Amino acid sequence: MNYQILKNIVEQELLRFEKISEEDWSYKILPEKWSKKEILGHLCDSALTNVRRFVVTQYKENENIVYDQDFWVKAQNYRNIPTSEIISLWKFLNFQIVHTVENIPDEMLQRTCDTTKIEPQRFTLEFIIQDYVDHLQYHLKAI
Repeated sequence: MNYQILKNIVEQELLRFEKISEEDWSYKILPEKWSKKEILGHLCDSALTNVRRFVVTQYKENENIVYDQDFWVKAQNYRNIPTSEIISLWKFLNFQIVHTVENIPDEMLQRTCDTTKIEPQRFTLEFIIQDYVDHLQYHLKAI
């Protein structure tokens, strides 16, 4: 993976985020759905969880690292945090991921991690890194 791609995504999105009003960041189409601000908070949670996977898998194979995304978004109370703080957190977490991933030795990319809640299922570090970027892009489209 070209790690510059993730950095470019972050830099482009930061420019786009500047054009979104606070009202739009907080708007919820339904009470049970996340606002744009909560989606971005979810992406921060995803970054936190995945940076742990990227590091731990290098020294401990098949570790089960999962998270309950709805609980995390609610527990972190993103809807009541200033949007600028969530944007900054998202930016720095993703830049940290770029630094972390670009330093993973190639021979570590085939090590595996269990990311599932129920049935154990192992994924290579290489797959998890690409899946992180795909997941990020999927949610950015909703913002």
